[in-house]
Amino acid sequence: MKSPFLSRRDFLKTSALAVAGLPLLGTQAAEPKRKIGFALCGLGNLSTHQIAPALQTTEFCRLAGIVTGTPAKAARWKAQYNIPDHCIYNYDTMAQMADNPDIDVVYVVTPNALHEESTVKAAKAGKHVLCEKPMEISVARCQQMIDACRDAKKLLAIGYRLHFEPNNLECVRLAREKVFGQLKSIEAGFGFAIGDPKQWRLNRALAGGGPLMDVGIYALQAMRYLTGDEPVEVSATQSTTDKTKFHDVEETISWQLKFPGGLLANGEATYGFNGPNRFNAYAERGSFGMEPAYSYHGLRGHRSDGHEIQLPDIDQFAAEMDDFAQCILNQRPTRVPGEEGLRDVKIMMAIYEAARTGKAVTL
Repeated sequence: MKSPFLSRRDFLKTSALAVAGLPLLGTQAAEPKRKIGFALCGLGNLSTHQIAPALQTTEFCRLAGIVTGTPAKAARWKAQYNIPDHCIYNYDTMAQMADNPDIDVVYVVTPNALHEESTVKAAKAGKHVLCEKPMEISVARCQQMIDACRDAKKLLAIGYRLHFEPNNLECVRLAREKVFGQLKSIEAGFGFAIGDPKQWRLNRALAGGGPLMDVGIYALQAMRYLTGDEPVEVSATQSTTDKTKFHDVEETISWQLKFPGGLLANGEATYGFNGPNRFNAYAERGSFGMEPAYSYHGLRGHRSDGHEIQLPDIDQFAAEMDDFAQCILNQRPTRVPGEEGLRDVKIMMAIYEAARTGKAVTL
């Protein structure tokens, strides 16, 4: 099964737009009669320091509401962003959004295992959903999210911000256009030394796993969007040296994906140390890659012919939200639908199975 990331023709159209910092997908943006109202569901660090500020710079979106279980956060956000009382919800009152035309989209930014619950509530309230990655902690929950949005006739997109980032898009072009010939091998990794041992990311019930679910998904995505294909087999190993801190999730995990045609991709994710933030692709006549590859800003890449890959820096969250807004305004599908999120979760579950059993898993 081919990846839905981009066709060659679509990529050539959209990469130029990305470099200019404009919405993607190769269609001319329609002038909206109004901006699409976003309600942020979950007001943690990502919403506070990345998504809410990005909304202030978007062309087609606005911060219209919030959902939080913490009254003190509601008060702070109300004051900072002038959010009216009727646009402030908690997780038990989301159904009331059905009566609020100011909110068009719920952006779900809760811990992983709570994505399905909030997505279903939003869809039933008649709202489109943009959900952070990983989509959920099981294939079944991902499917429930897809079904709920489909039944409500609302769009569901997953927050794959690097699908809108010019340097990553340029690497996709190099791969798809076979600038250095046919791809032969890929290696990708992402990791950092995690802090507070009591945080939800180290709680399997909320996170669904360790670094694979959190940062390894970036390396997995790189493998998929560079090849434009889906893996057919996976093998994996995991290790933990600090069994006190990492008693519930893995500390480090490595995996290998086999793609149709024989290409092998090797990945690594860790919470144990400040590890890689890169990918490298090796082809018949050369290579290319990025380091850093997945950060919010400062991304840059390299080519074996000596050319740098350093395209304009953009606000990736603003780009993904503006694109989703245009999908709604222009009634077109998103390039990062729920099905894309489900594919990643299916592969990650296979990686965990392979690591647990020591046997290769066929996909």
